[in-house]
Amino acid sequence: MNIIFMGTPDFAVPCLQKLINSRHNVTAVFSQPDKPVGRKQILTPPPVKACAVANSIPVYQPNSLKTEEALNLINNLEADIIIVVAYGKILPKAILDSKKYGSINVHASLLPKYRGSAPIQWSVINGDEKTGVTIMQMDEGVDTGDMLLVKECNIGGNETSEELFDRLSLIGADALIEAIDMIESNSVNRVKQDNNMSSHAPKITKDLGIIDWSKSADEIHNLVRGLQSWPCAVTTLNGKQLKIHKTVKSTKTGDKCGKVTDNINVLTVCCGDGKCLDITELQLEGKKRMDAKAFLQGNSIELGTTLGE
Repeated sequence: MNIIFMGTPDFAVPCLQKLINSRHNVTAVFSQPDKPVGRKQILTPPPVKACAVANSIPVYQPNSLKTEEALNLINNLEADIIIVVAYGKILPKAILDSKKYGSINVHASLLPKYRGSAPIQWSVINGDEKTGVTIMQMDEGVDTGDMLLVKECNIGGNETSEELFDRLSLIGADALIEAIDMIESNSVNRVKQDNNMSSHAPKITKDLGIIDWSKSADEIHNLVRGLQSWPCAVTTLNGKQLKIHKTVKSTKTGDKCGKVTDNINVLTVCCGDGKCLDITELQLEGKKRMDAKAFLQGNSIELGTTLGE
């Protein structure tokens, strides 16, 4: 099958690489425009573009697909199907329907749950025990098309969204190849989504990372996991921002929300339900990320100190 692939970030690379290594032919890749990265704002190609260039596949980076020029470009490209994986742009209906098998999407949730831009983070933040990947026939709605294939997986109790991203990207790549073969052999079983069961996974913002220590230990632990590695869960320590990179549930209990109850090798903090979290990796404003033991050797934090004040 001849394929146009549309994707941008790291998450989409395993899907593209799997297609390149398969019997199918990727005729063109569409990706977001290069963007300035880092303090020096060096113009950097997105990971999908880098993968395509390394494999000598033509790359297109239009600012919009809602133009006559973009439609003509895609119509003139030889392909049987368009595959979209975290591309980051809306495809108009004329493009969605432009190829024989239409357009399919690799979505990192068990649809109709978590339609939207951040399904992986929200599944962790909400403490879900399961998630997965859905291969979906695209329509004009946001993640509303018929489901073609679903693959489930468990979420570890301490697994971060960053770790889950990596796992789901590989699961999605395998599922994508399976779904394409099913489409080609006309053996796919389309399942309509139940809109009454849908939920939204909105864009992640920095404000979401501010820890409210009056919440339960589970809620805060899940927030820390879900916002790793961006934007990270944050609190304050003596007026300075403190990023919390990793926590584990503690056997200790406490009283006042945000109060430090242990400062030996780990920083143990009380939460709103009386349970505690052990902060095991953290980063003080202007400093490097480090484990709690090393942090406490260089920073004196008295018992009874309250974070977030």
